[in-house]
Amino acid sequence: MLWRGRRESENVEDRRGISGGGLAVGGGIGTVVIVLVAMLLGVDPGALLNPTGEEQPAVSTRTARPTSPAEDELKHFVSVVLADTEDVWTGIFKHTGREYRDPHLVLFSDQVQSACGMAGSASGPFYCPGDQKVYIDLAFYRELKERLGAPGDFAQAYVIAHEVGHHVQRLLGISDKVHSAESRMSRSQANDLSVRVELQADFFAGVWANQAKNKGLLEAGDIEEALGAASAVGDDRLQRQAQGRVVPDSFTHGTSEQRVRWFRKGLDTGDIKQGDTFNARSL
Repeated sequence: MLWRGRRESENVEDRRGISGGGLAVGGGIGTVVIVLVAMLLGVDPGALLNPTGEEQPAVSTRTARPTSPAEDELKHFVSVVLADTEDVWTGIFKHTGREYRDPHLVLFSDQVQSACGMAGSASGPFYCPGDQKVYIDLAFYRELKERLGAPGDFAQAYVIAHEVGHHVQRLLGISDKVHSAESRMSRSQANDLSVRVELQADFFAGVWANQAKNKGLLEAGDIEEALGAASAVGDDRLQRQAQGRVVPDSFTHGTSEQRVRWFRKGLDTGDIKQGDTFNARSL
């Protein structure tokens, strides 16, 4: 991806270098189990530990550590990607008569406090609708490359674009409708709805990639990198790696094939009207 020298977003909060402590006071075996389940399903454990969404006070002593030049390079990269999503979604919203409000992106290390609760880096990147912020520990990119087998800067950009896709859902009122519907559903029905939410975020990431391509920002192999990342975080692939078997009823993000398909649909069409995963007969 051709990103150097481009505008960097001013909406990046750098909380790196802050570490230490546990996830919550009184966290015992039950807390550990919740976090492990969250890691397996790719969700924010803070949302499970603090379902009310009320911000909890920090409970640990924090110690600072210096950041490396490589981490600082990644910060610049992420800031450029976020800036480009701001430009793309501002234009799309304006075209449809809406106003886009930029999300903030929080860089952290080890653990972080959000309006959705306390979360550890093992939860992976996530979006918290309570404060409309994207959270990422940049160490995740090493995991994406080494453990999940999805290297490349455009694979990293896909991760940011997907989380911003959740912010788009928040602004369009989709998240509120989903939250209301989930309260009346069984676990399996809620899981199916969660899959549709995540696949739409993949689609929105593809819409952003469509415009990045049209602006000439992509290099050879970039699309393959993004598709590889989408495939790497499919529920079936992650479950097979973690437990040696696949449990479709527990899917919350979609299979590798589904995630690739919806990202590619957004990439190919560039039209947000084509991303209604909720009424799609086939995912």
